[in-house]
Amino acid sequence: MFSWRHAHSICSLLAAVLLAPAAPAAATDVALIGVVPGKAAVLAIDGGNPKLVKIGRSWQGIRVISVDKQHAMVEIDGTQQRLPLGQHYRSGAPTSDRQKVVLAADPRGHFVVDGAVNGGRVRFILDTGATVIALPGPDANRLGIDYRKGRQGRINTANGMTTAWGIQLDTVKVGDIELRNVDAVVVESGLEIALLGMTFLNRVEMKRDGSTMTLIRRY
Repeated sequence: MFSWRHAHSICSLLAAVLLAPAAPAAATDVALIGVVPGKAAVLAIDGGNPKLVKIGRSWQGIRVISVDKQHAMVEIDGTQQRLPLGQHYRSGAPTSDRQKVVLAADPRGHFVVDGAVNGGRVRFILDTGATVIALPGPDANRLGIDYRKGRQGRINTANGMTTAWGIQLDTVKVGDIELRNVDAVVVESGLEIALLGMTFLNRVEMKRDGSTMTLIRRY
C-alpha cells in the first residue's frame, strides 16, 4: 500500500507539472533546497532563485562549510548554522508576537498534528520532503473539495499509476497559524494521511528542539 513515505517523489513531480512557483518569503531567510553530499548545497536566500554553492565557496555572504545527505553546515554573519534539508534559518526581529504552534514527535519520531483545511478537520504528518501539501482523496471528498476541477495529472506510486489534481486551498490552519491560498495536490487513492508539505512550511520558521518542533509564521 502506498503511504506518506512514497509522497516525496510524488509531490516533487506534481509541483513541476501542476503547480505554479510558491511566493517568495518576505523575511531575510536562508533555505537549504537541495544537497550534493560532500560537494555542494543548493541554497535560496529571501525566497529567491536557488543556487548551487560548492563547499568552501560563498554566495551573498553565506559560506558553505560541509554537506551531507540531509544537512549543510553554513556560516552566516560569522556564526555557523546547521541547516536540515528543506528547512530555513532566519535572522531578524523577535518572533514572540507571531502565530506559532509547538508539535511533539510520536514514538516513531514523526510530527503528526490535527489541523484544518477550508475549516474542516484534517490530520497531517509534517513532511519537509513533500514539495506541496498533499491530501488523500477521501479527505478531499469529506471536506467538499471539488478537486476534479483542478489540474489533472498521472503519477506513479508503489501501487502503480494513479490520478492526482493540483488545486489551491482557501485556508490551511495548524494551531494558531492560518494561511490563505495554499497550493496543494489531491492524490485520489493510496495516500493514507495528509502531508503538511513545503507550500505551508515555506511560510513558517521551523525550530526543532529534541522531540518538539516549533512552527512560527513568517509572512
